[in-house]
Amino acid sequence: MKKTRIAVQIYEIQDPREAEGVIELGVDRIGSVILSEKDWKSPAVKEAILVSKASRVKHSLIPLFDTKDVLFQAIEYYEPDIVHFCESLYTAQGGRMPWEALVELQISIKERFPRIELMRSVPIPTPTSIERIPTLEIARCFEAASDYFLTDTWLGNEPVEGYLGITGFTCNWISAGRLVESSSIPVILAGGLSPENVYEGVMAVKPFGVDSCTRTNARDGNGQPVRFKKDYEKVKVFVKETRRAEKDLFDS
Repeated sequence: MKKTRIAVQIYEIQDPREAEGVIELGVDRIGSVILSEKDWKSPAVKEAILVSKASRVKHSLIPLFDTKDVLFQAIEYYEPDIVHFCESLYTAQGGRMPWEALVELQISIKERFPRIELMRSVPIPTPTSIERIPTLEIARCFEAASDYFLTDTWLGNEPVEGYLGITGFTCNWISAGRLVESSSIPVILAGGLSPENVYEGVMAVKPFGVDSCTRTNARDGNGQPVRFKKDYEKVKVFVKETRRAEKDLFDS
């Protein structure tokens, strides 16, 4: 197999200090989140993006809203490398949400901001879930309007209502691997990835990149993950284990 590099992406970095910290540990991409349409302007996130740009590390931005006018203002203000959309696309009852409007929104962004790349999260259930999500159908719907896919775990009852992510649970790697094989655009593996399992995830799925949020976060006194606070040692090992998998995968 041709030698390449597995991109390491770390979310949620909300300030320049943490951006600098994880860049020093060798990450390739950083992600931030805009939590509110009302309070969409965050100078700290803006500065974190500038830190990434200075280091030639790509920075992606998740807006937790889809009002076009506000979204355009946010993109012009932050100037991220990537805008990342992560609507869950399915209701808690497993019903299909309207995808067409989201595809049109992505197309309008690509037309308005041709230099900015777009990433779309694709919902995949846990390995033991009895629910069946049409992963490949979703991918086909969004593929022409996206530059990357990111697999993420769909629980039906997400920590942030209506959006995928920060569950701490792994997705079905068999389904993720099928997406990698069928997709014409790069796929990043996410969903419960940690320093302990990222090696196995890379070897099983063979993705373009890997992403971690919850399981590289710091923990509080009760052992629960703390949002927006990274554990640098976990990030360091996560990068190390990804590089080990990269070597074994491409040297085999």
